[in-house]
Amino acid sequence: MHITRYTDYSLRVLMYLAVKGNELSTIRDIAESYSISKNHLMKVVQELSARGYIEAIRGKNGGIRLNKTPESINVGKLIRTLEKDQPVVECSGADNHCVITPTCKLKSVFSEALESFFQTLDNYSLADLVPLEAEIGFKQLLGIRVEYHE
Repeated sequence: MHITRYTDYSLRVLMYLAVKGNELSTIRDIAESYSISKNHLMKVVQELSARGYIEAIRGKNGGIRLNKTPESINVGKLIRTLEKDQPVVECSGADNHCVITPTCKLKSVFSEALESFFQTLDNYSLADLVPLEAEIGFKQLLGIRVEYHE
């Protein structure tokens, strides 16, 4: 299974927002933290917002934040949604021209492997990807200000 850059960026956006908590973030902040294109992230954020994963607040003091708790965002479900049209092998896709498809078992083997892949991902939530004990490390790596409370 190959995860597209789009899905990779979607996971990165969600992880960034999970680390930030309820604080608003901008697409620019996220793009700079990961050194990736702001234009790519705009498309990602638009879809994540349309699907209800994030909340987008417009205006001068606007930004984005998670619309769900990290515990309620299932990694397997998210990736299934974002990777919906990605065949693993040609015979799984609509544009199949393979001559051995009628007798070959490759399609069923890959389908079984893909289901195992997703079953594993179903065991994880966004909270598992950014555990509380690693929050400070994430913030430091992403250039997010770390606040210390005494």
